[in-house]
Amino acid sequence: MGDCIFCGIAEGAIPSKKIFEDDETLAFHDLAPKAPVHFLVIPKRHIRNIMECGAEDGVLLGKLLLRAQGLARELGCGEGGARFVINCKSDGGQTVDHLHIHVLGGRGLGWPPG
Repeated sequence: MGDCIFCGIAEGAIPSKKIFEDDETLAFHDLAPKAPVHFLVIPKRHIRNIMECGAEDGVLLGKLLLRAQGLARELGCGEGGARFVINCKSDGGQTVDHLHIHVLGGRGLGWPPG
């Protein structure tokens, strides 16, 4: 998508601090971290949000979640845990219209978030 910042990052046109990349997924550190560990995992294919996913996206969604889990462990969240967040559309707090998983950890996180 021409004006999607995450598509630009996935294509390499916009720099990021990458953690992991394969043919279908990309993980990179958040530019404005809200915790000591805060990174995003995205599909390289443009999917606007989780509500647009269908059964055909099940394998990709599983890859995204397992990649997020593995990287959280690698970055030191295996013992204490982490928060995995998928915001969806404006009411859900989504600010970039490209499916992404936030992973936050490295400190205690309260509930509800605020």
